[in-house]
Amino acid sequence: MNPIRSLERRRWLQRAGAATLAPLVPRIAGAATDFITRAIPATGERLPVIGMGTWITFDAGPIPAARANLLPVLQAFFDGGGSVIDSSPMYGSSESVLGELLPQVTPRPRPFAASKVWTPGRALGINQMERSRQLWDVPRLDLLQIHNMLDWRTHLPTLREMKTAGRVRYIGITTSHGARHDEIASAIAREPFDFVQFTYSLADRSVERRLLPLAAERGIAVIVNRPFDGGALFRAVRGRPLPALAREIGCTAWSQYFLKFIVSHPAVTCAIPATSQRAHMVENMGALAGPLPDAATRRRMADAFDSA
Repeated sequence: MNPIRSLERRRWLQRAGAATLAPLVPRIAGAATDFITRAIPATGERLPVIGMGTWITFDAGPIPAARANLLPVLQAFFDGGGSVIDSSPMYGSSESVLGELLPQVTPRPRPFAASKVWTPGRALGINQMERSRQLWDVPRLDLLQIHNMLDWRTHLPTLREMKTAGRVRYIGITTSHGARHDEIASAIAREPFDFVQFTYSLADRSVERRLLPLAAERGIAVIVNRPFDGGALFRAVRGRPLPALAREIGCTAWSQYFLKFIVSHPAVTCAIPATSQRAHMVENMGALAGPLPDAATRRRMADAFDSA
């Protein structure tokens, strides 16, 4: 195993056994607020633990007004300390919208640009990945992932070649909706991926049993998609006040409560909630600050959700 990854694994095991997780999560200093970050095991590079997804929400089509309405959302993301933006050719016009709006954010940000390949075949994959880079209008993408494992054995050698050549910084593989866990576990157990992405939320904690420990053991960064279970978590708590323990972890909104449960798991690097509303983005980014739940509090959160 890569010695850096081996070191990260030992650190993860130490954190997992600690009585509290929050003090062990370094923060970005020097801003108005200190933002919670986690390290990418392969390199030690730190990322804010709250990122942004773009599925549906940034598929604004060609209408200028619809695209312009998303600029305040993107501005709030960076103002709130965000960096990781996840997209895909599958997401309609999302990548072109990002390429148009990112230069309009002030000051101009340097996002951690994460896209995907979502097509069968080597040649089509190469063309699609280059097209994504052009749409984002960046010199290179930070992370390229194989979307929902589509033809992953074909695309992996291409991604390795691109990484070796410096045309992408990290490579990864994804699944969602709690699907294909056995197959993705087999892939990350055998292959040297830098990132893996899958679904995790209070409503679906199945990845705690195998995928999260395996990612930690292999020194693979974890991006969490569908942290609100496609909005079902909000429907489940509609009309209910935040529980008292929300104050213990600095939460003023249900979105922050849901997100802090996820990112307090020591194997999680980043969660990527998606929204097209500025107010919701501001709420989401509030989860980047304040204390995280410790192990005991996480159990209380899970028990409270299960008994509701």
